[in-house]
Amino acid sequence: MQGSGIGGAARAVLLLVSAWLSIGWGGSWEELKSAAGGVTSVRAEFVQEKHMKILARPLISSGVFYYQAPASLRWEYRSPLRNVLLMDAERTERWVETAGRLVKESGVNLQAMQMVLEQISQWLDGRFDENPMFSARLDPDQVIVMAPREPAFAKMIQRIEVRLSKRPGVIDTVTIYEGEASFTRLVFNNVTLNSPIDQALFRQVP
Repeated sequence: MQGSGIGGAARAVLLLVSAWLSIGWGGSWEELKSAAGGVTSVRAEFVQEKHMKILARPLISSGVFYYQAPASLRWEYRSPLRNVLLMDAERTERWVETAGRLVKESGVNLQAMQMVLEQISQWLDGRFDENPMFSARLDPDQVIVMAPREPAFAKMIQRIEVRLSKRPGVIDTVTIYEGEASFTRLVFNNVTLNSPIDQALFRQVP
């Protein structure tokens, strides 16, 4: 993920938060919330496309994502540079590849991430309509549209569109619109639900 300061950190974590809302699908908020308890773990590979008007072709990154209920997360970019975000209970760490090795990040970026990460459990529970940061709309064509409530936040992200898979508990794509000619899309594949995950993955970077 690219970006600096609170804005860049917030965008980075919103990619994480909005990129995997692992719930069983339904036709109403109540059905989403009711079905969310059925997902205990997620493993998925992803490809991230960064589109900007000034770019002749999108910037491509790829990696893998792990989630273990109730609040353990690992979001790992593996290409072109390694970048790992860990969350286990109340502990949050970010490791960034620098000069060929992973370096633990600290300071403003991590503080901003931690603030946004407080919303993760709520989103993973399917409670889109209860998040104070976003208003949410559930469209009949299997798309959830989320818009920032605060004008200052809307300057960084205009809206997020989450396209649900026909397979319960799986998301096909997430698109984060940052401007009229700038957006980031995440495409998920090789998704595994409710399989055991080694807890060490959420606590250390091998």
